[in-house]
Amino acid sequence: MPAKAKKAADADITFEGAAEKLESIVEAMESEELPLEKLLVQYEEGTKLVKICESKLQAAEKRITQLEENLEGELATRPVTLEGED
Repeated sequence: MPAKAKKAADADITFEGAAEKLESIVEAMESEELPLEKLLVQYEEGTKLVKICESKLQAAEKRITQLEENLEGELATRPVTLEGED
């Protein structure tokens, strides 16, 4: 698959879809039933999915930051914490 087509396909996947695929990859890798070659392929796909998830989270954080305005209408940034973070 050409790089442009691959990037477009990556952009089309939702955060939830990427996280779900990543979870299934982790489960398959933990099962210890995959041969080494398939483990490496799964690992490579997993690292790509992690990057997609990180990118989508960063975009969401940026959007939230941009949407938060103070009373005077100026942008007021504050750190975004996700559920489960301390």
